Parts: sequence; C-alpha cells; structure tokens
Amino acid sequence: MNAWMSMEILGNPLLRWVLAALVAALAATVLGVALRMLRRRVTAWAEQTPGLLDDGLAAGLGATRGWFVIVVALALGTLVLALSPRIEQLIGRIVSVALILQVGLWFHAGIGGWLQAYMSRHRGAAQSSATTTMVLVFVARLVLWSLVILTLFANAGVDVTALVASLGIGGIAVALAAQNILGDLFASLSIALDQPVDIGDFIVMGDTQGTVERVGLKTTHLRSISGELVVVANTDLVGSRIRNYKRMYERRVVFRFGVTYGTPPEKLQAIPGMVREVVMAQSQARFDRAHLALLAASAIEFETVYFVLDANYGKFMDVQQNVILGTVAAMQAAGIEFAYPTQTLYIERHGAR
Repeated sequence: MNAWMSMEILGNPLLRWVLAALVAALAATVLGVALRMLRRRVTAWAEQTPGLLDDGLAAGLGATRGWFVIVVALALGTLVLALSPRIEQLIGRIVSVALILQVGLWFHAGIGGWLQAYMSRHRGAAQSSATTTMVLVFVARLVLWSLVILTLFANAGVDVTALVASLGIGGIAVALAAQNILGDLFASLSIALDQPVDIGDFIVMGDTQGTVERVGLKTTHLRSISGELVVVANTDLVGSRIRNYKRMYERRVVFRFGVTYGTPPEKLQAIPGMVREVVMAQSQARFDRAHLALLAASAIEFETVYFVLDANYGKFMDVQQNVILGTVAAMQAAGIEFAYPTQTLYIERHGAR
C-alpha cells in the first residue's frame, strides 16, 4: 500500500493525483449545480418581466456545454499538483480555448433568445421590424464569430495584426470579384434599416408590380397579380422609385360624369348635393367636394372628389361601385339623363336661282 502511495506520476505522488481527482469532481458538481440554479432563476425572472435582455441571458446560460464544465473542473484539480511550466502553459491554453468557445456560444444563444422573445412579443407588429431584426441578428452573429476566431488565433500565438492586414488585402480582391453580391448584401441592410418595403406590401417599381413575399440577403421576391414569382435584386429595389400601395392611409377618388345639355338649370344646381348625399351614405368614404366642372362638347360634366378610408383595394372598389350605383339611381329618380357622345348636324338650305 505504501509502495502504491509513494509512486510518482509526472513528479507528483499518487495520493496527490487522487486529491486532484476529488477536487475536479467536486468542482464539476458544484459548478454544474450552480449554473443550473442560476439558469432557473434567470428564466423565471425573464418570464415575469417585459424586458428582452433577461430572455437573452436565460437562453445564453442554457448554451453552457458539459465539456466546458469538465475542462474548468480539471483545471481546478490540477492546482493541487506540482507540474512543469510547459504543462501548466498547455493547460492554460486549453482552458482559454474552452472559455473563448463557450463565451461565443453564450452570446450566440443569447442573441437567438433575444430574437425569439422579440418575435413572440411583437407578433402583431409590422413585418418590416422582423426583417430588420433578423438581418441585424445575422450581422451580429457574423461579427461575433469573427472575433472568436481572431481571439483563438491570438491565443495560439498567431500575429493577428498581420493576419488582419493580409485578410484586408485579400478582402479587397474578393470585394472586386464579388461586387455585385456585396452590393446586394449592403442593399439588403439598407432595406432592413430604412424599411421602404415590408412583407405583404403591394408595390410598383417601373413596369414590375406585386406583393412582397420575402426580403433576402441578395434578392426580394414579389408575387405578381397574375400569380408568377418575380425575383428582384436588392440593388435594383433600392435604386428604383417605389410606389407602396399598402402603406396608404386612404385613397383619393376623382369621379366624373356628364349629363345632357337639355337638363334644366335648377336640376343642374341640385346635382352636387345629390352626389354629396350618395357619398356620405358610405361608411368607408369621406366626402371632399362636388362641382359642375366643364361644358364639354357633348355633355355638361360634373366632378366629385372623395376619399376611401381604407387602403384595401377590394374595399375601394366596393365603395366606388356603391357610389356609382347610388348616383345612377339618384339621377334617374330626378329625371336627369346621362350624356353620351352625340353630334348634331345643322343643314341650311338656300333657294335655287
């Protein structure tokens, strides 16, 4: 027994190795239990508060890996051992790599938890906010893992400054070769931040029109009226003049019609009031004006302006139909005839010589 206890491994007796194993096991147990308890507390706190940072913190703690706990516990166990500087340096680097990777996983999961909480609490908000958030989360995660990789290289003894400089030169070459792709990428960020369009918006840009179905990193997908999918590059979308019909608060309608020249003046004077009553009878319309506008070639023309208080095209057509039918009924009830293109030919006869 004494012979076993006096046996040395890497300059440490077996009893000290047993003590190091007990310290590592105790550290792993305590650290694992503490992290689980902390996660439960933070999760319960996040469910009771309206903030989003605590949701991200709870999700980040849930990304703690078992290998990280084991590495930290073993590193604590080696503190009771007398090891060579080379081995201690190796252990320090292993712990640093594990810590860097675990911090990256914490932030990665925290960003995802924040995004999930944002989506669940803003389900009724505009889709453009969701698009913006997803793009910004992608950029944040890209920057995060770039920093993690650079930190790992720095921990391995690589000259990060020279690496960044070489990557910068290579990045210029790649940017020149893929400038169209990068242009679409930056255009997607512009769309996400400026929000000129939203998922579900009906837009017109040049001779292209359709409903926005998806805003990606390179292209935007539109569903045209006839049903086909139209794919537009983000740079073309940003550089075009866009008419967004869904973001209309109301629609202005100019309604014109003509009556015959044989209509008596008193009836002509009553027509604007009749049209006004027809428009005001519509709950989704706001009357603006009605006037006798023009003495045309074959009709006395009236012009009416009103607003449909809904941007939906179907409701606009319903209101317009009701206004036209109501105007026709009011004109017939008043005995007023609508004009149609006519031409009167006067023939003058001269006596024969």
